[in-house]
Amino acid sequence: MDDKTNVTKDGIEVAPMAYNRIFDQELAGLHHDQGAWAAREPYGPPGFKGLFSNHFVALCALFATIGGLLFGYDQGVVSVTLVMDQFLERFPRVSETASGAGFWKGLMTAMLELGAMFGAAFSGYLADKISRKRSVVVAVIIFIVGSTLQTAAVEYGMLTVGRTIGGIGIGMLATISPLYISEIAPPENRGSLLVLQEFSIVFGIVIAFWTTYGTRYIPSEWSWRLPFLLQIIPGLVLGGGILFLPYSPRWLASKGRDQEGIENLAKLRRLPTTDSRVFQEMCEIRAEVAFQEEISLERHPNLQDGSRASRIKLELSSWADCFRRGCWRRTLVGTGIMFFQQFVGINALIYYSPSLFGTLGQDYEMRLLLSGIINVTQLVGVVTSLWTMDRFGRRPLLLIGAALMFISHLIIAVLVGKFSHAWQDYATEGWVAVAFLFFYMLSFGASWGPVPWAMPSEIFPSSLRAKGVALSTCSNWFNNFIIGLITPPLVQNTGYGAYAFFAVFCLLAFVFTWFLVPETNGRSLEQMDAVFKDVSSEAEEARKARIEQEILEGETVVSPPVP
Repeated sequence: MDDKTNVTKDGIEVAPMAYNRIFDQELAGLHHDQGAWAAREPYGPPGFKGLFSNHFVALCALFATIGGLLFGYDQGVVSVTLVMDQFLERFPRVSETASGAGFWKGLMTAMLELGAMFGAAFSGYLADKISRKRSVVVAVIIFIVGSTLQTAAVEYGMLTVGRTIGGIGIGMLATISPLYISEIAPPENRGSLLVLQEFSIVFGIVIAFWTTYGTRYIPSEWSWRLPFLLQIIPGLVLGGGILFLPYSPRWLASKGRDQEGIENLAKLRRLPTTDSRVFQEMCEIRAEVAFQEEISLERHPNLQDGSRASRIKLELSSWADCFRRGCWRRTLVGTGIMFFQQFVGINALIYYSPSLFGTLGQDYEMRLLLSGIINVTQLVGVVTSLWTMDRFGRRPLLLIGAALMFISHLIIAVLVGKFSHAWQDYATEGWVAVAFLFFYMLSFGASWGPVPWAMPSEIFPSSLRAKGVALSTCSNWFNNFIIGLITPPLVQNTGYGAYAFFAVFCLLAFVFTWFLVPETNGRSLEQMDAVFKDVSSEAEEARKARIEQEILEGETVVSPPVP
């Protein structure tokens, strides 16, 4: 750093050597519990209010969540399509009267989820290799190919292949979008920005349902081809527009592109590169990258020669690092909350809500209408989390949500068990059960809907973040696949047993959260070591402190440029 160049500290110009001394004073005594960077001044108000203090980062995040909208739309588009006469005439194999229709219908639905699981796994490598935003472009291309095949499908095999290819793109987008958002967001309102991902998913489901609800009246095959075609439009918008968004500063730092990193960080924060908060955050990012590189070198000293074989082995070893000391608890939390997000019963309602409303005594038209309204109810719940996520934290939302969903499922199970044999005589009880189903959906939307999409993208260390998020998303899709398989027989053969089954998992979700899920609200991505207490030994604490201090004081520091 040029000793003659003044920089800005809280609006006051100071010499660089004094600038570093100020940081030394601010950081003194903060290593033990909170990490060396806990004293950084916030960028703005926390939570939802903070979104309005930085419109640019909010718009970047909102644009990235188009990937979530495609995810939700592609999941929701088959709900009404599967009962359209025009669709069944083209694909008689999935009609109720066909032999083995249940299997073929389930296979078509499941192939989307299996494709998404493979897409999510691949996205971890791709996001690290070519950047978060360029991997979104690859995902969009794959998604458009799948959507085109679905739109043009003339027989069952072509449709199923299209669903599988589209699922690969969807799985990638569901992983990369929240990853990108978490890495560009200020810690004060990262939760609110990540809620936009869940909001977009549910919004996509709502759009898909009501689109197909309307197009079912078109007499030709465009009744089902048009909904498949329409999803290509936001895909093109996302694929073209994402290239104009800034790279993740954390990805740039991991590639040694530090000057670009601080410039992009300053652009995202709408502040000059000379601002002390920007400078300090970039130092945090570089310290985390350097620390993880040293850990990787220590763990895999024989895989650093740069050969192709070593790169492949290092890639595989880095996946294994997600399950080793220093990260295994984060992997457990990330995959665990995604497991419970599915096993509390949400997609059972989305996929099979008409059947579930049938068990509550509703006729066909009312089942279809209520299925659309229930998704809107979930959307309302998600909107509340824009305000509550950063105000009250992730952990309280998970605990309260699990408790409320448990109560809802338990009451519905009791009502179905007592009155389902003659709903015509117990109309009031039937509508009470419907009301608690809506209450469940509202509770889920406000808690277990957004939080499991937010936490995995913020809890993993920089070197393993893409892979950790990919593993968590794979857990979501795999368990989504299991729920899709077990729900029909549960509803058909047990009646109230389906609700009792999901009630038990709501209770287990409460226990899991109570004992294993920490609070991450208000912490930067680089402070998660302190949150999870992963840096357990004094030697590792000292190493991290040494790296932080070297980056602040050394000649290689990303110093604020001349104004």
